[in-house]
Amino acid sequence: MSWEFVNELSRKTIHITILIVLALFFAIKNQAGQQAALLFLVVLLLIFLILEYFRLELNFKLPFFHQFIRPKEQYRVYGVIFFLLSAIVALAVFDTAIALAALLMTTFGDMSAAIAGKKYGNTILFKNKTVVGFAAELITNFIVALIISLFFSINIYIPIIMAFVATITETLVDELDDNLVVPIASGFIGQILLLAF
Repeated sequence: MSWEFVNELSRKTIHITILIVLALFFAIKNQAGQQAALLFLVVLLLIFLILEYFRLELNFKLPFFHQFIRPKEQYRVYGVIFFLLSAIVALAVFDTAIALAALLMTTFGDMSAAIAGKKYGNTILFKNKTVVGFAAELITNFIVALIISLFFSINIYIPIIMAFVATITETLVDELDDNLVVPIASGFIGQILLLAF
């Protein structure tokens, strides 16, 4: 097992902490309402913005977080900032089922694509994205779509279409941050479909 793969695996498993953030969001929402829950996400965003200020502006290496930053992210804003921004937008604007589908597809789809792509991907599909990574992400996003359709009264075709949008967007995006583009794009399409049908 290569060090590069182990490094990618450790970076992507951090994505699972997003489940804790979402669980806390809904717990706060149930107790104190939507605005309080969104403020919780804004507080998290501000904390990470402060950490990023120290890292990018003052060149201070944070002991724990530094190991999870890719070389290309050394001088760019860390992906968690963009994910929190997209979570705030998605949970404020989209229906709960659509927002959750978009955020979970971003989390687990990206994670499965990166891990499978690093381990088994030899055939490049687009730029640095592999066929194996694309397939792994699409399958993962289909599973998320199925789970969302089972837990919410939503036509399964909507999250299935979102799965395609999320996977294709993730594959085509390289310079833009996928943590922002994927959930907003897939969530927007899902919300439009929900309103239309």
